[in-house]
Amino acid sequence: MSGPEGVGIGWRPEIDRTVEGLVDRGAAAFVEVVAEDVHPDALPASLTRLRARGVPVLPHAVSLSLGGAEDLATDRVDHLAAVATALDAPLVSDHVCFVRAGGLESGHLLPVPRTRDALAVLVENVRAVQERLPVPLAVENIAALLAWPDAELTEGAFLAELCDRTGVGLVLDVANLHACAVNLAQDPARVLDELPLERVAYVHAAGGTTGDDGLYHDTHAHPLGPAVLDLLADLLARCAALGVTPGVLLERDDRYPSDAELAAELALLRAAHDRGPVPR
Repeated sequence: MSGPEGVGIGWRPEIDRTVEGLVDRGAAAFVEVVAEDVHPDALPASLTRLRARGVPVLPHAVSLSLGGAEDLATDRVDHLAAVATALDAPLVSDHVCFVRAGGLESGHLLPVPRTRDALAVLVENVRAVQERLPVPLAVENIAALLAWPDAELTEGAFLAELCDRTGVGLVLDVANLHACAVNLAQDPARVLDELPLERVAYVHAAGGTTGDDGLYHDTHAHPLGPAVLDLLADLLARCAALGVTPGVLLERDDRYPSDAELAAELALLRAAHDRGPVPR
């Protein structure tokens, strides 16, 4: 799936000027914005300036609840579509998760059971969303703290079948792969073995921390760790072997560091992105 090139950073209102400066210095080539945080008829001035410079701005949604069994909230889909049009975005994305049930909003991205019934619901919802969007849709794997019992598919096989049945792309989050490796004893190499990596639109990387409970928390508030960078290198080597080099985006949502520290993290991602195939 065609996606952005190079290294990008998540645009947040708290660091809007920082993001513009990083783009101006060539440290970032594209940005991603949380779709629910912007109104298509009144875009933040910073995003308008970035678009005027030709910088791709990708809307990333968090509330569609694609894996939920309740009726699709079409108003949320239509908002995402309007944001995509306002930003002239090449694609949009959300997560393989659910965020509401029984009329209640969770406030968190909750994992979808890896069963055939749950996959059927997810496929139906993804197809319905695709029909209402003006651009292609990609979906992201999430960082889970728990796994539902009685799984019938591995995560890789679950996502691969979703892609096969819908044509949806992937926003592959290597930090979330690491979280599931720690929290669920899931082998990230096996996930990568099973995924259709040619469907990867772009990649997410972020920092997190292991709590006193032994669980890895994908905080987006800590520096990139070596385990995440190692997974990124493995993923990019696999993609390069297929003749593709997806863009890589740094996510940061809290405890924002200095501009220099953000630039250094982007440099780490760029080094991995530009390294090329690694012998396996």
